[in-house]
Amino acid sequence: MRIGIYGGTFNPPHLGHMTAARSIMEALELDKLIFVPAAQPPHKALPALTATAGERWEMICLAADGLLLGERVEVSDLEMSREGKSFTSDTLAQLRLRYPEDELWLLTGTDMFLSLHSWHEPEKILALCSVAAFSREKAGDRWAMESQAKALEERFGARVRLLELPEVREISSTQIREQLARGDEAAAESLPEPVYGYILRHGLYGTHADLKRLSDRDLRACSYSMIRAKRIKHVKGTEEEAQRLALRWGGDAVKARRAAILHDCTKYLELPEQLALCEQYGIELDEMERKMVKLLHSKTGAAIARAVYGADEDIFWAIFWHTTGKADMTLLEQILYLADYMEPNRDFPGVERLRALAYEDLDKALLLGFEMSVEEMRERGLQVHPNTLSARDWMLSRGVTLEDT
Repeated sequence: MRIGIYGGTFNPPHLGHMTAARSIMEALELDKLIFVPAAQPPHKALPALTATAGERWEMICLAADGLLLGERVEVSDLEMSREGKSFTSDTLAQLRLRYPEDELWLLTGTDMFLSLHSWHEPEKILALCSVAAFSREKAGDRWAMESQAKALEERFGARVRLLELPEVREISSTQIREQLARGDEAAAESLPEPVYGYILRHGLYGTHADLKRLSDRDLRACSYSMIRAKRIKHVKGTEEEAQRLALRWGGDAVKARRAAILHDCTKYLELPEQLALCEQYGIELDEMERKMVKLLHSKTGAAIARAVYGADEDIFWAIFWHTTGKADMTLLEQILYLADYMEPNRDFPGVERLRALAYEDLDKALLLGFEMSVEEMRERGLQVHPNTLSARDWMLSRGVTLEDT
């Protein structure tokens, strides 16, 4: 197995890091890429206005997850859990014990590569791994890197591969931190959305965002920072669908959009965390809800939307009911329920019929949605929540029927 090791302070991890990581994986045909955030970098002191080691860990985990490469990418805590300075030689020694038969490649940018001979125990580093050094488009980089590669090969017997990655953006972490501190919106353009959202949520690097008055862009970033990257596509699809439905049926498109942005923000919390939030926000649960974690994210998500992000009551209730539905739903509640169910990324038998009906007859679309949900749960041998049955019966009591569809 060919494994790449990408270390750094990641303060914060930015799009330059991620573009380089993806490009290097392709160029070296890596089977695995391991990000190794440094707790105490030996080559420089962390700036005063910085994130803690734990916060940097959380951010690089979000950024790495955003590569959507599954188990091919991981974040290692070797340097976070080790006391003292984060020496690369110590990290590589530990990784060599873990992967004794595999091919290790240390990944480094131009500046760090050109100083590699002066690192702590360079001979140990170069005995434990090969080096892949990448440059961008700076004039003169190639000559300097070729000279360094030759020197390392002659002095240490190093195996070096030089990579040109013209697609990698030249981004300065220092500049990003300065932009964030002065409220320059350009910072967001250099960061993965979830990382930017994490920074806003935690007030890092001198940011002071009012989370209850965020723009749509910043609200999205905060929401995305709370979920897995694979879920973001669904959230975006739900937002688009909710806005279209609101415009079609005379609803509030802004509220539909913002409800959709936040509707799954607590999706990945485990049952104990969900129950703790329900207790914190005074959410009463029935016996079924206390046992089924999938029923809780709508309730806790609604609570977070209102308490943390200042959502109005109608947005709160739209999120609250988007999983089970209920009798006598408001227009916004109906819109979010259907948007979540049939957004463009959904693919299941009958979804095209549901989509067409949603723009022809909203009542019939809702009834079809409830019927399909009940049928699916029963086919899977799962209990149907009483609120879903009540929602279906509510539609039937109003004379809604699917006989002519």
